[in-house]
Amino acid sequence: MADIIKLLPDHVANQIAAGEVVQRPASVVKELLENAIDSGATLIKLIVKDGGKALIQVVDNGSGMSETDARLSFERHATSKISTAQDLFNLQTKGFRGEALASIAAIAHVDMQTRMDNAEVGTHLKIEGSKIMSQEVIATPKGTSIAVKNLFFNIPARRNFLKSNQVESRHITDEFQRVALVHPNIEFHYYNNGSELFNLPKTKHRQRISNVFGNRMGDRLVPVNEGTEVVKISGFVCKPEFAKKSRGEQFFFANSRFIKSPYLHHAVVAAFEGLIKTDLYPGYFLYLEVDPASIDINIHPTKTEVKFDDENTMYAIIRSTVKHSLGQFNVAPVLDFEHDPNLDTPYAYKEKGAVLPKVTMDASFNPFQETSERTSATSNYQKTSTKAWENLYEGLNTGVSTDNFSSIEIESDTEVQGTFYSDTESQEHVSTTFQLKRKYIVSTIKSGMLVINQNRAHERVLFEKFLAEITVKEGVSQQLLFPLELTFTKQELIILKEIKDSLINVGFAFESLEEETVKVTGVPLVVSESGIGMVLDRLIADYKEGFEGNSISQAELLAKALSKNLAVKTGEVLDKDSQLGLVNDLFGCKEPTLSPFQKMTYTIISEGDIEKKFS
Repeated sequence: MADIIKLLPDHVANQIAAGEVVQRPASVVKELLENAIDSGATLIKLIVKDGGKALIQVVDNGSGMSETDARLSFERHATSKISTAQDLFNLQTKGFRGEALASIAAIAHVDMQTRMDNAEVGTHLKIEGSKIMSQEVIATPKGTSIAVKNLFFNIPARRNFLKSNQVESRHITDEFQRVALVHPNIEFHYYNNGSELFNLPKTKHRQRISNVFGNRMGDRLVPVNEGTEVVKISGFVCKPEFAKKSRGEQFFFANSRFIKSPYLHHAVVAAFEGLIKTDLYPGYFLYLEVDPASIDINIHPTKTEVKFDDENTMYAIIRSTVKHSLGQFNVAPVLDFEHDPNLDTPYAYKEKGAVLPKVTMDASFNPFQETSERTSATSNYQKTSTKAWENLYEGLNTGVSTDNFSSIEIESDTEVQGTFYSDTESQEHVSTTFQLKRKYIVSTIKSGMLVINQNRAHERVLFEKFLAEITVKEGVSQQLLFPLELTFTKQELIILKEIKDSLINVGFAFESLEEETVKVTGVPLVVSESGIGMVLDRLIADYKEGFEGNSISQAELLAKALSKNLAVKTGEVLDKDSQLGLVNDLFGCKEPTLSPFQKMTYTIISEGDIEKKFS
């Protein structure tokens, strides 16, 4: 039988490796930036076009490469970072696998120019799909410039899998921020489609965080500093009042490398227990220094997943350190021995729920209406017989002629007798809805009982309302008496500018969208002034995660995000009119059975199902 096992050609092996190393344009940005840092650069420029699909270029002033090194750097498993297996336990560099450049060259057009400091001329390499097209001598500044063009040009299925330019640009910005935050001693410049997004000079960690996330971020930070035999922790956490509904300001760095660790994230959240709500995420920028031998970063090519020797100890140290910092800077509450115990809630009442006051009102009452019009309005007071109304006028000497008074008496008596004050009054309408557990609205129908989830139903109603307003551009706006100023990061401001037109169609009005500050002058009718900031924060977070690019999906996403954030929540009490209104609005929708997130809005319990329970 003939031998069937054979070695794969290098270009095939490189394409296979590229599937893991290069997942999207942001992966290329990460690898190239880390190589520039390892080269000892003090100035790094990132240039991106069309979300990285057309061009990703990284220019640095590092050590550069010789002609031989430049050619060898694109070979698989060729690296200058390690030489023996023992080096894996003492890594001091970003890269070490020797796969990045080979994988990138396998699925893109690469143009590299490099020169060492002591060399008079440099090297210019052009590679397309692992094939070296040309290599020549060139006059170029000290350092390295690598331009990656037409990503996935030879893998069309993978290229079609990429998201819109806006989404890919946001992923690139995320990677850029992760690298820039941990290296404040390096100057960074980031250009996207010809415009400069970031210009970060050399500085300290706190100032670098402010430069990336806005100047006001500096006032929100609480310093964290602790040194132990296991780990040295430094950095900052955000004050509890600035915790957000969405992720985006959570950063762990281990030995100057960005890492993801849900376990350690839980340690930080545990330190904020009692200070923030359970559905909020605290912001933090924590830099961990551990023994390189006690951490394994060679789990995945992205090197963001790591394993520590003793994660339980790390968890306890991080939790106690953050908690100590919050208390040290008077952020966490402390015991107050001057507190008056007489103001405490009695023990017997601690478990009792709050009871809403039973206050009734006539919403239709209008004091400016004529008396004859008001007689037709409903009232909660008990009606009395009007037969003895003449007794009110006994003993009065009006001085009005009998004839005139008689005519007035007959006229008014006729009108009243025909409306409220007839002897045979009709029974009042009894409402057929009630609220169950502050979550469901129950109503009776011919076939049985209708149970509606109030949150999902309101989401469906608002979704169709906002979608129509965005499409037809007829949103109603209520103007604010004083413009409201909100602060956003540069990346959040870019997203707001992208969706500005759709927000205006819904009912938002903006006076200006300047750097870091947004002035809101009007909001939709369903948005309260106090909730504007939270709604926009959630809207930006949802848009980050779900936007695919075309105008239809943008309108649908915004309508979903707005309906999700503004809908009636579970636990809110609805009066009878609101319950009936929600039921009527739901069944006036085009698709009443499902919420915008494809969840069932109501169910029907038939009379037969109820009978079975008693059989």
